Amino acid sequence: MSNDQAKAHHVGEWATLRHTSPEIAEAIFEVANYDEKLAEEIWRQQGNDEVLFRAFDKTDADVLTWDDTPVERKNI
Repeated sequence: MSNDQAKAHHVGEWATLRHTSPEIAEAIFEVANYDEKLAEEIWRQQGNDEVLFRAFDKTDADVLTWDDTPVERKNI
């Protein structure tokens, strides 16, 4: 598994465990420069605008989930 594949796999597992959309998890890790401790802190804040803008740029979906909480595109 390449490094990029390993990162994607890890981020996917991380998202599933936290009931968070993969797009949001990926954006959190991008903002945190793949530092898991910092990613966890960002995730706990719920609603980081930079993360949400990045996450919605990755998808056409109008609703994503952050810790089981729906986040609508129109509200960011």
